[in-house]
Amino acid sequence: MAAAWLPLLCLGAGLLLPERAGGQGAVPVAITCFTRGLDIRKEKIDVLCPSDCPLEEFSVFGNIVYASVSSICGAAVHKGVIGSAGGPVRVYSLPGRENYSSVVANGIESQTLSRWSASFTVTKGKAATQEATGQAVSTAQPPAGKRLKKTPNKKAGNKDCKADIAFLIDGSFNIGQRRFNLQKNFVGKVALMLGIGTEGPHVGLVQASEHPKIEFYLKNFTSAKDVLFAIKEVGFRGGNSNTGKALKHTAQKFFTAETGVRKGIPKVVVVFIDGWPSDDIEEAGIVAREFGVNVFIVSVAKPIPEELGMVQDVAFIDKAVCRNNGFFSYHMPNWFGTTKYVKPLVQKLCTHEQMMCSKTCYNSVNIAFLIDGSSSVGESNFRTMLEFVSNIAQTFEISDIGAKIAAVQFTYDQRTEFTFTDYSTKENVLAVIRNIRYMSGGTATGDAISFTVRNVFGPMRDSPNKNFLVVVTDGQSYDDVRGPAAAAHDAGITIFSVGVAWAPLDDLRDMASKPKESHAFFTREFSGLEPIVSDVIRGICRDFLESQQ
Repeated sequence: MAAAWLPLLCLGAGLLLPERAGGQGAVPVAITCFTRGLDIRKEKIDVLCPSDCPLEEFSVFGNIVYASVSSICGAAVHKGVIGSAGGPVRVYSLPGRENYSSVVANGIESQTLSRWSASFTVTKGKAATQEATGQAVSTAQPPAGKRLKKTPNKKAGNKDCKADIAFLIDGSFNIGQRRFNLQKNFVGKVALMLGIGTEGPHVGLVQASEHPKIEFYLKNFTSAKDVLFAIKEVGFRGGNSNTGKALKHTAQKFFTAETGVRKGIPKVVVVFIDGWPSDDIEEAGIVAREFGVNVFIVSVAKPIPEELGMVQDVAFIDKAVCRNNGFFSYHMPNWFGTTKYVKPLVQKLCTHEQMMCSKTCYNSVNIAFLIDGSSSVGESNFRTMLEFVSNIAQTFEISDIGAKIAAVQFTYDQRTEFTFTDYSTKENVLAVIRNIRYMSGGTATGDAISFTVRNVFGPMRDSPNKNFLVVVTDGQSYDDVRGPAAAAHDAGITIFSVGVAWAPLDDLRDMASKPKESHAFFTREFSGLEPIVSDVIRGICRDFLESQQ
């Protein structure tokens, strides 16, 4: 007698799997590389994994016993049940558990997960009688007029909102179970609107209570759906609201390469405080800033005047945030009707130029431009050189605590157009560059490098920013450039040399930092400077990141 077929089940992964009456002797059901355990709502089922699944894209949590948010085929490869050729796998559903471990096996590094509501394990399945194609196989016909859903590709996310974000939620007795759940709902709405994805924002969650607990890391989930599942599973801990202790722990332990932090991406902690913290938060704010973390405070139900006597420091918000300028603090009167507060908070978290506590190549560099003003350049070409300088400068986040720009023009003599401390806004810097007057004269590039190192970089020797010098010249120097450039390199200054027209390649290479091929540029025409802008910017960011390792 032929096996009876029940209606198709539409599962969370966007895959249609047939539910077969009777598990024994059933043909394995073809699944995709990314079908998860939670998409299979059966205690036992035989599935068929396709071949050539990309190992680096598998999400696997645990070892032997896997969290149900894991890829079934990924778990099967990790456990050694199948190889890259795919094949049949038998899946057994298990109860949820805590402390899923991280183990490297068969080319896959599984990830840790503190807790999940359901689990599964896998064994070798029975031989398949059909080819695995990565799509669900069914002999049943879908209802007329309806198409089978396609398995969605992994979402890139909101590329305009790249940030690594830790939500530090209040799990103390002060907030209580009911408001704790409302808090989780709000965090879920924020996470959904952020546009989480592989190339967009990544988020993790830390719970503040008597002792802080990292619920999940940045690397654990790269889709909003999985994050929402994880937030839902977080349990209420209780205890004192030791927010300062939790913030310090988050700044020191959460943002590491091992836990998923990305290079050059702003690090953000959104701290939720119901009422007030029960410990000192000022020191934690200092530690966070030292680690390059932008601290936002979302305060709910601020203490009323009668309660201020119980607050250790009434100015705790101002002392904890990245900068006390109003941008990094956010207030909601209570946990009810919070939907209208989601979008404004998301807009803040996606405003990169305001993340002044992040140490990135855009806000942690000093860049001096050494501009050739010799007679061979000419007034028109000199303006083209200034445009080249402006296009590089405007990319960086110029401020009193961010990136700093300086400029020196040279012929036989040198003229400091402005130093690193003269202007602290991008608008002023760009305006001054536009108004630089052309000098005209000879070309003494070596003396100009020595002058810039001594008079422009010298006063900045204690600056935490990395130092860069961009030399733009159109001809041969009448003096030696190798010695002054070597002295600049020894002083920790990275030099990019940009030559135009008659600038000798040997001079450009002698001035440039190593590796020479990525720090020296040449173009025959002044119009060729424009494409070099992006090369210099990428080079500065590459060198900055390497210096941070």
